Amino acid sequence: MDRAIKDFEAHLRDERRVSDHTLRNYLSDLAQFRSFLKTLFPAGIDLKSVDTLTLRAYLGFLHQRGLGKSTVMRKLATIRSFFRFLHREGRIAFNPARALHTPRQVRKVPRVLTEAAAAALVEAPPQPDTKTLAGLRDRALLELLYATGLRASEVVGLDMERLLLGERLVRVVGKGRKERIVPFGEPAARALEGYLAARAEAGKLRPGGPVFCNLRGGRLTSRSLQRIVERYLPALPEGGDASPHTLRHSFATHLLARGADLRTIQELLGHASLSTTQKYTHVATAQLKAVYDKAHPRARRKAPEEAQEPDA
Repeated sequence: MDRAIKDFEAHLRDERRVSDHTLRNYLSDLAQFRSFLKTLFPAGIDLKSVDTLTLRAYLGFLHQRGLGKSTVMRKLATIRSFFRFLHREGRIAFNPARALHTPRQVRKVPRVLTEAAAAALVEAPPQPDTKTLAGLRDRALLELLYATGLRASEVVGLDMERLLLGERLVRVVGKGRKERIVPFGEPAARALEGYLAARAEAGKLRPGGPVFCNLRGGRLTSRSLQRIVERYLPALPEGGDASPHTLRHSFATHLLARGADLRTIQELLGHASLSTTQKYTHVATAQLKAVYDKAHPRARRKAPEEAQEPDA
């Protein structure tokens, strides 16, 4: 089992070229699966003895632990990829995961901020003239997140050589190691210029290093980025929650609402399939319906006392 996982890891990294984040998820899922198999095969795991019933028992175990449907589906996808690899390599005679049915998943409408809320969140950190390095970094981070719709891993993984500040472009390496070019606007450019100038003045700017650093000079992590966004949540007009991915959803939804076509948004987000991007049409439709219900005088059914005829 350990040898099979090591070979599968090399396949994911070298052939499929998955991101580090995706690779960690695969390996974490397989470590949990291996622990489950050890309870069934205490004398030693024989992958040739794993059948469809074994895999169904594992899915039942995951459900009993109260995991969400999306988490179970991700773990199921890992198991399928693993056994497909083993079968292709001739290590097992048949693929027991082929007979597993994928549970139907209810597609959630992504949470998005209004344009006003997004602006309030992005502008919450201190203005560039404060000369506070942390504040300048946070403002530049939030501006770039909302201006480009980059994933958290893409932002923290961004290196100076991939930031074309004069052209207001970033060259992003996304999922599957695919590169795309994403533009950003003047506010994000000004915020980045202020932050990078302050870092250069402090002697903390390295030409080939990361664009965004922690206060010790190391690369930010995705968790650190999440904490930075959470720090400014009180700036949201109506309170509520938000994450770096919320700004990504807001970026796409606001583009769509202002007339951008789905193909362009797909390219900017780095989606492999247009069907993934189409979820934003549901968001835009829901927002339109909410505005209509609030604004149109005959959008909602009147209460009985409102519907009564006036006295003759």
